Amino acid sequence: MLTLFSAPKPFTDPHIDLIQRNAIRSWQQLGGEVQILLLGDEPGIASAARELGTEHCAAVARNEHGTPRLDSIFALAHQHARYSLLAYVNTDILLMDDLLQSLESLPHRFTSFLVVGQRWDLALTEALTFDAGWRAKLRSRLRTEGRLHPPAGSDYFVFPRPLFTNVPPFALGRAGWDNWMIYAARRGRVPVIDASRAITAIHQDHDYGHLPGGAPHYRLPESYENVRLGGGRETVFRLVDADWTMDGSRLRHHPWGCGTLGRRLESQVYLVLGPGRLVRLASLLMHPIETTRYWIRRLSGSLGTERA
Repeated sequence: MLTLFSAPKPFTDPHIDLIQRNAIRSWQQLGGEVQILLLGDEPGIASAARELGTEHCAAVARNEHGTPRLDSIFALAHQHARYSLLAYVNTDILLMDDLLQSLESLPHRFTSFLVVGQRWDLALTEALTFDAGWRAKLRSRLRTEGRLHPPAGSDYFVFPRPLFTNVPPFALGRAGWDNWMIYAARRGRVPVIDASRAITAIHQDHDYGHLPGGAPHYRLPESYENVRLGGGRETVFRLVDADWTMDGSRLRHHPWGCGTLGRRLESQVYLVLGPGRLVRLASLLMHPIETTRYWIRRLSGSLGTERA
């Protein structure tokens, strides 16, 4: 039914090793109709794949900084997938049985779609025991200790195989590419379904020791480059830009509420215009305060140059 693919971090850090094994083993609990592909040649991936009994492909291309490239990861997934439904999932995400239950009816409703959603954050410092009651125990812990992450991005993307065969060479693990996924689907008139209320995705807390300076990825140069590759800031779409929502097995159009009306209208302009100078001009016109600050900075810089 589903090919689930991911590009893990190195397994060298003990905590990263633990949470990635937790995640992969939770995916295996989804059953025999789920193919698991681990992609990349980071230290420990090959041995973890052998130990856990998953498929592995090491031939992931890297950018000039040595960061795995998303276009290579998606191309390998399309090449090696056994099923017509694909899911990219970050390797620190635990999945529950509501994933397959939620996806079951979608191919009968849509020929194409992209499923995304919010995650829950939970601190786990121990290896999970996948006994008969592990899901009930984890859900109970999630209710008391879990924190719903802000709807700024997504840690999983589910889509039929014909989609996303031409992905820009984004740097994996940096900001911007996940937002582009939503934009690209909407731009291609593919229904984007926010499944936050239907699919339980649990992110296991970790630090950012694997990134330069140990800081989050949002302000790294590669994140800015990802945004550029995607077409600019106007292509940074979020869950609010999904056009469908899923609650259990029920699907409905994303409501145009007062709190989101401005953003919904703005996103429609960006989708119609597409990337380029015209959409940037439209963005400046729709954000007069930001535009004023921009010209103040430009003017201050010019005056400073003249005085020098």
